[in-house]
Amino acid sequence: MRRFFGVVGNLLCVALVAACAFFLFAVLHSPMLKEGENHTFYLGESSSAPAVSAKAPLAKLFLGDVKGESAVYRGDRYTEFSQKFGAKLLFTEQVDGATSYYLYSPALGGGVSLKGEKVNLQIAVGGGQTVVGTPLIFGSW
Repeated sequence: MRRFFGVVGNLLCVALVAACAFFLFAVLHSPMLKEGENHTFYLGESSSAPAVSAKAPLAKLFLGDVKGESAVYRGDRYTEFSQKFGAKLLFTEQVDGATSYYLYSPALGGGVSLKGEKVNLQIAVGGGQTVVGTPLIFGSW
């Protein structure tokens, strides 16, 4: 009987460690951008890298080494997202009736160098929607 409880105790310990490891993995790999209408996850560090689109942001947990992500939202959400991430506006661009904001947020870390600035958050607003990407929005919006 003592041996049985020893085995059960060891199995419970292993299960607890595995559950903690999965929880840590899920927290560290959870999407930065939640509740958008469509999500795109970038599996490389350039616009030519593979990208996976998904309706559910938690798809990111099953994609491996995701280098960036973007999500689409209705309406102008620039202020909401720049404040949410405590981001500093670096510069803007106007392209085809949309305004693209390039920002840096210490909360996001990482980034890419553009125009001599470290950018890790891009917010594009136009056509009744907002696209938010980190570190950038690859492709078109």
